[in-house]
Amino acid sequence: MVIRPFGDSALLAEVDALADVLEVHDALMRSRPSGVLDLVPAARTVLVHLDPAVLPLAAARAWMEGVDAAGRPARDTATDEVEIPVVYDGPDLDETAAALGVAREELIARHLAARWTVAFTGFAPGFGYLVSEDWRFDVPRRATPRTRVPRGAVALAGEFAGAYPRETPGGWQLIGTTGAPLFDPHAERPALLRPGTRVRFRLVDAVHPGVTPPRAAPVGRPAAMVLDPGPLATVQDAGRPGALAEGVSLSGAADRRALAAANRLVGNAPGAAAVEVTLGGFRATALRDVWIAVTGAWGSVHVAGREVDPYRPVLWPAGAELALGTFRAGVRAVLAVRGGLAGRGVLGSIAADTLSGLGPRPLRTGDEIATADAARHPVPPVDLWPWTPPPDVLDVPVAAGPRADWFLPAARRAFLETGWVVGARADRVGIRLDGPPLERTRDAAGRELPSEGMLPGAVQVPPDGLPVILGPDGPVTGGYPVIGVVTAAGRAALAQARPGSHLRLRSASPRL
Repeated sequence: MVIRPFGDSALLAEVDALADVLEVHDALMRSRPSGVLDLVPAARTVLVHLDPAVLPLAAARAWMEGVDAAGRPARDTATDEVEIPVVYDGPDLDETAAALGVAREELIARHLAARWTVAFTGFAPGFGYLVSEDWRFDVPRRATPRTRVPRGAVALAGEFAGAYPRETPGGWQLIGTTGAPLFDPHAERPALLRPGTRVRFRLVDAVHPGVTPPRAAPVGRPAAMVLDPGPLATVQDAGRPGALAEGVSLSGAADRRALAAANRLVGNAPGAAAVEVTLGGFRATALRDVWIAVTGAWGSVHVAGREVDPYRPVLWPAGAELALGTFRAGVRAVLAVRGGLAGRGVLGSIAADTLSGLGPRPLRTGDEIATADAARHPVPPVDLWPWTPPPDVLDVPVAAGPRADWFLPAARRAFLETGWVVGARADRVGIRLDGPPLERTRDAAGRELPSEGMLPGAVQVPPDGLPVILGPDGPVTGGYPVIGVVTAAGRAALAQARPGSHLRLRSASPRL
């Protein structure tokens, strides 16, 4: 096992084959110490996501080395086993059978007879990559991916089988349909297919979709009504740590420092839910007297027509209008309300994930904002909070990534010395940078990297050489090499980066 750095809060264990991944993941799970937030298996790696305040990186590395030195015991066979009913009615069934040189009936029989195991998840919440020693086929993906694969589609690609938990684009070969509840965000166990789960497919004549649960009653006490959400306003909190292995991204506020400051100003816990306003233009009317604070991006803040300061607690009277003007510096502001926002949680969070669709949808005109009335402290008696507008050139610290050795020394120097410009594609999923392409080494040129775990801040470099920095809603796995990982402080700075912003990446790690 090779242990590679992955920023300031993770390590990546790399092995030779998928079978080794299953053994390493099982061994790490058995001895998992306090401070390990996630263990994310992938095609050739296991990502170990940590809370460094509880388990420092050096201690985590020593634990992983000790597990490897002790050898890998036989995998625990007493794992969960689920049965997935399937109708073999997929549009690609006959074509796939012909490409593999077998009859349709033989392909179905072999798929049913195989004993499958969830090797890892990714792509979408609850999407499990299933492998089996009984399955000897290598199924080519579609030359042109579909723009729409229906929910419940059972599919094949490469050595893997899988089933789509939700409608999404995809390039796998569709051979059937299931009505199994693959992902229920409100269940105690949201993902049916988790790493290590045993799976058997069962032939049925018809699909019986699950019953749609009744619409949940509103949660919390109404505090305000949205008049205009602006370009984008979402509910965000501290996110969903601990669910990466089920294909669920961390999500949560992009600027965690702004979230913590706003909540502290109104007496909430640091990670309490608040409104994240993008670019300004947000307007709402108070339904009762509430205390608020606005932090993060810089723009005018008006309450009842009177301009008020950011970074200070403000009483928002019932019937008065709150208006955030277009931001003059930065991108995202946090609007915290005393008591914290309320909502129906998914895996302990009400954060809106713009990529997967988990959590509440973006706010719309007419939506009510409710509070949980969970304030921990009084509103602090401060008149001012030290703050400055986001700078014109962002300084972004970056720690070592697992695949820096895929790039030429000149490319690694350019990565840190270039004045990068944020490209037109910049949102909560990721930020693309414009600048000189980073050139791979001769050995790495043209190579494909098997999918491995990802975290917010991972700087992926696709074949065109232009870096992409994953945001809070970024995918949990990816196949582009990660040259570096933006630190927590750097991610807060990036939350205020808009297209055209200038930034400099500086090393926060001796190994970068």
